[in-house]
Amino acid sequence: MNEIEIIIKSIRDFFTSSMLKIALIPLIVTMVILYMLFFAAADFGITSLQEIAAASQNGEEVVIDENAPFYFVWATYFIVFLFKYSFTSWIAGFLLYTIGTVIVLQASVILSIVVIGFLTPMILDILHKRYYSHLTLHGHGSLLSPLWVMAKSGLVMIVLFIVLIPVYFVPVLNIIAFALPLYYFFHKLLNFDVSSTILSKEEYKEIYAKEGNSFRLRTLFLYFISMFPFATLFTAVYYIIYLGHAYFIKLDEISKLEKKDEKVRNDVIEEDIKLISC
Repeated sequence: MNEIEIIIKSIRDFFTSSMLKIALIPLIVTMVILYMLFFAAADFGITSLQEIAAASQNGEEVVIDENAPFYFVWATYFIVFLFKYSFTSWIAGFLLYTIGTVIVLQASVILSIVVIGFLTPMILDILHKRYYSHLTLHGHGSLLSPLWVMAKSGLVMIVLFIVLIPVYFVPVLNIIAFALPLYYFFHKLLNFDVSSTILSKEEYKEIYAKEGNSFRLRTLFLYFISMFPFATLFTAVYYIIYLGHAYFIKLDEISKLEKKDEKVRNDVIEEDIKLISC
């Protein structure tokens, strides 16, 4: 089965009633969490920002706690400067809303991937019963494994964000630099959720050693889909279906090769027995 056929097959599975019902769960949960985070941030950050903006535009003195962390002091002085003049105030407002929108969109991607991780076994179980019941699954994940992968990948993502700060000021490259840490987290978590449910550690190592780049391209394709505003809220289930089919197909190929090798060995043994008997 080629890649186009896998994509089409995954789309058909996604639009079945069972999968659409599951797709509502990450949609609702993520929307609720984003709703709570937005109003918490709005209540704390936007109100303070409006007060600083109004004070700086009216020529009033803005009181800054000099004992606060240096980045907070610098950021406050920078905001006061931007909002002091009408032109820079407009630019600052545009930048803040743009950055805020990007953060919300990326947060929706991360939250959806985390939420869908809890539903991965259910989705893959449906695929297994529907198409691959002849295969035996040897999942190697434990209850704490996803939490460990999420924590480790999240830490690497934060480090990458910090290391790539100088690149954020370079046009065009800043888009790649911002997307790279998020893609790393996206790939690691999504790939682990699916592979650990289907494969043993040995099977995963064997498949990923040969097909690692193929699976990176698949998760990159899914990451591009997630860049459409709030697409991941509803299509996260499709991501699991698509990667699930890809891993099931590779497991099926391994299984067939093992059976073929076993048949060859048995034939050799039978021939040896016949020769000895003669």
